Amino acid sequence: MARRSKSSHRWMQRHLNDEYVQRAQREGYRSRAAYKLLEIQEKDRLLRPGQVVVDLGAAPGGWSQVAARLVGRKGAVFALDILDMEPLPGVTFLQGDFREQAVLGRLMDLLAGRSVDLVISDMAPNISGMTAVDQPRSIYLCELALDFARRVLPEGGVFTTKIFQGEGFDQYLKELRQSFQRVVSRKPKASRPKSRELYLVATGYKY
Repeated sequence: MARRSKSSHRWMQRHLNDEYVQRAQREGYRSRAAYKLLEIQEKDRLLRPGQVVVDLGAAPGGWSQVAARLVGRKGAVFALDILDMEPLPGVTFLQGDFREQAVLGRLMDLLAGRSVDLVISDMAPNISGMTAVDQPRSIYLCELALDFARRVLPEGGVFTTKIFQGEGFDQYLKELRQSFQRVVSRKPKASRPKSRELYLVATGYKY
């Protein structure tokens, strides 16, 4: 127990000293993840005024905050997560497990036939620490997010997802390239250097 306690203390110290955690606290973002999306936005200009955006794996709301600010009052953000999330202006939140068909059905009901311009996914499985378990779970969530994007995006729509490098990555990238005109990978500075996470940005959805 003592070892676990020391390791938890070290993690907390790193977290509190993290420049992006400190910036988030100063600038009013709910998580350091907001800066990942802001950096992607700077490079790829995904978010524009008036868009309809779906944010998968949204809690605690950092990405939804960025999206709602950039799409403005004429836009709309629909956020989904298995965890609860405090309300945000301009964001319609649905709590539920994205892996369940009934939850997807409720999300489709909320969209009420509206065309979705952009699907963003920062979903990740609960990490066990065992790559052989965590990697397939991560790829599965990416697959679900892509299936959803294919259902709701119009031609030319945009999709971005978090993915971890490892088994299944190359096949997923190939699949993404079959559905979109352009796919690039981004490693934002706000991603921790030791993390295997990347973000794939796919633009120009094609049927």
